[in-house]
Amino acid sequence: MDQHTIIRIGVFAGVFVSLVLLETLAPRREAALSRAQRWPGAGVIFIAGAVLGRLVLPAGLAGIALLADEAGFGVFNWIDAPVWLVGLGAFLVMDLAVWGQHVAMHHVPFLWRMHRVHHSDPHIDVMTALRFHPAEIIVSLFWKGAIVFLFGIPAWAAFAFEVALNAFAQFNHANWNIGPRIDSVLRLLVVTPDMHRVHHSVHRAEANRNFGFCLSVWDRIFRVYQSQPAEGHEQMKIGQNSWREAGDQSPLPLLLQPLKSPPT
Repeated sequence: MDQHTIIRIGVFAGVFVSLVLLETLAPRREAALSRAQRWPGAGVIFIAGAVLGRLVLPAGLAGIALLADEAGFGVFNWIDAPVWLVGLGAFLVMDLAVWGQHVAMHHVPFLWRMHRVHHSDPHIDVMTALRFHPAEIIVSLFWKGAIVFLFGIPAWAAFAFEVALNAFAQFNHANWNIGPRIDSVLRLLVVTPDMHRVHHSVHRAEANRNFGFCLSVWDRIFRVYQSQPAEGHEQMKIGQNSWREAGDQSPLPLLLQPLKSPPT
C-alpha cells in the first residue's frame, strides 16, 4: 500500500469515526430509519463505486496530473507562480468545478437519475456522504480528471483536494448539532451541516439550493444560497417522496433506482 493510499484511508477513517461519535453524542435530528436499515446498502454502493473507479482510472487524478505535467499542458503549467498560489488557485478551481458538476446533476435529467440515489436517503448523516451511485462516481471522476488536465493542476494539489473534499462531504452531511453560533461563523467560509441539510429537503425548490461541498461562497455568488429550511431543521422532511422504506435502502434497489421512475 503506497503512502498516498495510507493517508487517504487514514484521514477518511479518522473523520468518519469522529463524526459517528459526535452524531451519537449530539444528534441534530431523529433518524427516519435506523443505521442498521440505511447503512449496509449505502456501504455496499460506496465500495462498488470505489472499486469501479479504481478499475476505470487506476492512477487516479494524480496520474492525469502527471500526464499533463509531462506534456506541459494546462494553465498552471504555463504560468510561473509560487507554490502557495498554485495550491490556492487549484483548490478554488476544483471546488468550483465540483460545485458546477453538482448543479448539473440536479438539472440534467439522466444525471439526476444517478444523483437521486444520494437524495433518496430519508435521513442525512455521515453515511449519506458516501451514498453515491457507482455511475455517478465514474461521471464525477472523468469530470474532475478533465479539469485537472485542462488546468494542469499539480498531482499534490489534486490529491490534497480529494482528501479535503471527502472530509468536508462527511462533515456537512453529519447529523451533528454544532450549535447556531458556531454554525453562523463557520458557514461564512465552509458548508456546514445545517447549511447542507437544506439541500436535502424533499421540496425540489430547496433541494436546488446550497450545492457546495467545501466552500460556501459559490452558492452566494450564484444566488442559490438559502440560510434555513422553510419548515425548520427539526420539522423538515428529508429525501424524496418515494423510496422511503427500509427495503428501498438495500444494495440492489439502490443500484437499480436510476432505471426507475418515481411511482405516481
